[in-house]
Amino acid sequence: MTGFHPTADRLPDVFPVFPLTGALLLPQGKLPLNIFEPRYVAMVDEALRADRMFGMIQPKPGVLRGETGPALFSVGCLGRLTSFSETEDGRYLITLTGVVRFTVERELEMRHGFRRVRGDYTLFQRDLDLSPQPTGINRETLTAELRAYFGRSGMEANWDAIARLADETLLTTLCMVCPFEPAEKQAMLEAPTDADRAAALLALLRMGGRSTGTAVPPAA
Repeated sequence: MTGFHPTADRLPDVFPVFPLTGALLLPQGKLPLNIFEPRYVAMVDEALRADRMFGMIQPKPGVLRGETGPALFSVGCLGRLTSFSETEDGRYLITLTGVVRFTVERELEMRHGFRRVRGDYTLFQRDLDLSPQPTGINRETLTAELRAYFGRSGMEANWDAIARLADETLLTTLCMVCPFEPAEKQAMLEAPTDADRAAALLALLRMGGRSTGTAVPPAA
């Protein structure tokens, strides 16, 4: 393990998942979470006792899967707990840092009310490479589209801080924080490369973040 980043041989085969609509975790991204449901408090407890890892995944809207709840998309992202605090009322305030995407091989029996899967990382080994990857981002074009998008959405931004971010960090951050539709976020999660994800992000910014049926659909 290098720092807090696991190597391929240290990745868990079986792990808990946190199904959350609209929440996107990408490799090397940081997702703050407020954990208050008892079953997910139990999930964090288990992660803290083990390898500090669990997966983020989106439910499929309107598709039920028996007693376990909504069916899940086939691709999620494994994350590692990198900050943690407990409130007086028993909530956990955590930061989950993305490690590697996974494909759900199969869902297992629930434990303490939370869901678990057996994951496969074969398609996403490149996520473990922390060296910079080409994004194809034109900063001038992206900034112009981002200003227009934020203006339409009533959002504010620290443009000086944005200008200082590396392309990869900016891409990951924007994909995670912009209020895109769940299907659009899933498509960005499943984008094969950073360049593909950057192209999808630019298209969504131009569309104003609205689902129009033209976005690349996520895999089933």
